[in-house]
Amino acid sequence: MVKHIILWQLKDELTAEQKAEAKAAIKNGLEGLKGKVPGLKEIKVNINPLASSNADVMLDSLMESEEALKGYAVHPDHVAVATGIVRPNVKLRVCMDYEV
Repeated sequence: MVKHIILWQLKDELTAEQKAEAKAAIKNGLEGLKGKVPGLKEIKVNINPLASSNADVMLDSLMESEEALKGYAVHPDHVAVATGIVRPNVKLRVCMDYEV
């Protein structure tokens, strides 16, 4: 099994309302991939960080294997969410993948 964790910072120029809308869209889009992407076992998006955080959104997902993670990266449904919702709103992305 492989954990796939991503932290994003949203663009500074977004208003508070735009950030809230972007967070909700990212959460709905990514969590909607459950059952659509082979090898994706669990996916959760947290959009309510504490004030002490320096990230706005966190993806916490579990894949069957490293091969499943590679497949997830190029799966059309994931690519649509990443290019249509995530990337237009994000200024910084940090990722960590590890075996569990």
